[in-house]
Amino acid sequence: MTAPATTTTTSTTRTPTTAGDPATAGTATDRKALYVYGITPAGVRAPRSPGVDGATVRLLTGSGLCAAVSPAPLRLRPRRRDLLAHQTVLDELAAQGPLLPMRFAVLSPRPDALLSQLRADAAHLSRQLDVVRGCVELNVKGTVVPGHFAELVHRDEGLRSLALRTRRRPDYEANVRLGEAIAKSVRREARRAAREALDRLTPLAVRTVPGRTDDEQVLSVSFLLRSADERRFRQEVDALARDHGDRLALSLTGPLPCYSFVDPGPAQAGR
Repeated sequence: MTAPATTTTTSTTRTPTTAGDPATAGTATDRKALYVYGITPAGVRAPRSPGVDGATVRLLTGSGLCAAVSPAPLRLRPRRRDLLAHQTVLDELAAQGPLLPMRFAVLSPRPDALLSQLRADAAHLSRQLDVVRGCVELNVKGTVVPGHFAELVHRDEGLRSLALRTRRRPDYEANVRLGEAIAKSVRREARRAAREALDRLTPLAVRTVPGRTDDEQVLSVSFLLRSADERRFRQEVDALARDHGDRLALSLTGPLPCYSFVDPGPAQAGR
């Protein structure tokens, strides 16, 4: 059976100050409130692209760090144009060096509050910037591929016996039992392939963060990679897709800002 090709897409961001829920974010009552895109080392250029709500993005600098910000909009909703604007600003910042990206709809009540937070968390944020320096994030997901029943039945003695009994004495319950047994075996094979994929990909990464999995999506992991290792990583994912494509459909997303690898600062942890 021909292995399915991997698919590649690109996406968005992660953490600090006062986070708004993009599903419920409403009115910014204080016009000094700031929309925060990310944290970088001091010395970067302000992004030229307009930010959320078309606002000009500026840099708030303190303690050797920069926070890319713009005025918080009166109404904040996850509209497509604003999500894209958020991502474009992050892309411009990431092109200049290490970046701690924020998720969409992170707000700070006032400039002085944000500067105070930068001072309080400067050592922690600087360490985080060192971790992601020269790195990108790629996310790999793997979903169960239904099918290859004949091969499974041929290889698994228990399935083979159940299939023979069902064929000799077919009825509704027997067919249900056989179907459930085959589905369980398919998921087991996919999970085995996912473990093999993880074993081959993990040594290429600086760090990994697991994501949510279920009966269908059996693999979801974010990988922090040195930029120089990205090509080799993609080649390995392609090889895995060929090796395990009859059991596991792999998709690759990225490169992304390293939002899965940003830890909340000490001042933020209790909020």
